[in-house]
Amino acid sequence: MVSSCNKDDNNNNNSGGIDLGSGDVGILNYAYALEQLEAAFYVKIFTGTMYTGGSATEMSLLADIRDHEIAHREFFKNAIPAASRVQDLTPDFSAINFSDRNSVLAAAKAFEDLGVSAYNGAGKLITTPAYLTLAGKIVSVEARHAAWIRDIIAEGSFADNTVIDSNGLDKSRTPLEVIAMANTYLTTKVSANNLPTS
Repeated sequence: MVSSCNKDDNNNNNSGGIDLGSGDVGILNYAYALEQLEAAFYVKIFTGTMYTGGSATEMSLLADIRDHEIAHREFFKNAIPAASRVQDLTPDFSAINFSDRNSVLAAAKAFEDLGVSAYNGAGKLITTPAYLTLAGKIVSVEARHAAWIRDIIAEGSFADNTVIDSNGLDKSRTPLEVIAMANTYLTTKVSANNLPTS
């Protein structure tokens, strides 16, 4: 699962890897890196042997999520000037058993929860109002994905206390926290060290 990371693995820290940059462009690269990871995961679900046990509706909705994530990835790719854009990243999904429904859905849940918390944590770091508006539109879609996936795993868990705090608000993570988790699923590591923190 995305939420697990080995603190002793030096590849998972933020001291090395591809620099995402700074300021709003760095935040856009941060979102682009996460959307690359999510899009690659959903594309992989439909590449090769599909897991069994999922209904036709489930497969159709996962395909919709795949298409949304591809659209998000391409949006950021086109929005960031080529000279400032982080390179295409290489995912490593070897820890996920794509022929097992439980493994795929657990990973999907972790990726979507991570994405929502990442956007929530990055919102306050964005200084350009138009970018903040776009991030808000994307995080709402990510939250819809997360809620649906959580509910097909365990009905009624779409907004439980593992993702919603006592004030009824979605939890958030800092870019450093998110990248440490995302790097466990990237062959090409990234660094959030130069992203804004406040």
